[in-house]
Amino acid sequence: MSDEAELKRLRWRCRRGMRELDQLMLRYLDQAWTQDSDAQRGVFLKLLDGEDDKLWRWFMGYDVPEDGQIAALVERIRQLPP
Repeated sequence: MSDEAELKRLRWRCRRGMRELDQLMLRYLDQAWTQDSDAQRGVFLKLLDGEDDKLWRWFMGYDVPEDGQIAALVERIRQLPP
């Protein structure tokens, strides 16, 4: 799959139905995806498999993921400039 096709597919997967989540996920995709390692990208793909209600609680700071890698990525995404 070409990089452009993969980014289009990921953009679609980032659409969560909650504007706040959409913005956070797309912010990562726009600002960090291309520079990140395959391992970091894998963590993001795992994050995309999460349920919206859990994602919202994690990103709003009401809860912390049990998986340390996902927790670190959530915090990193929260710190990205808008």
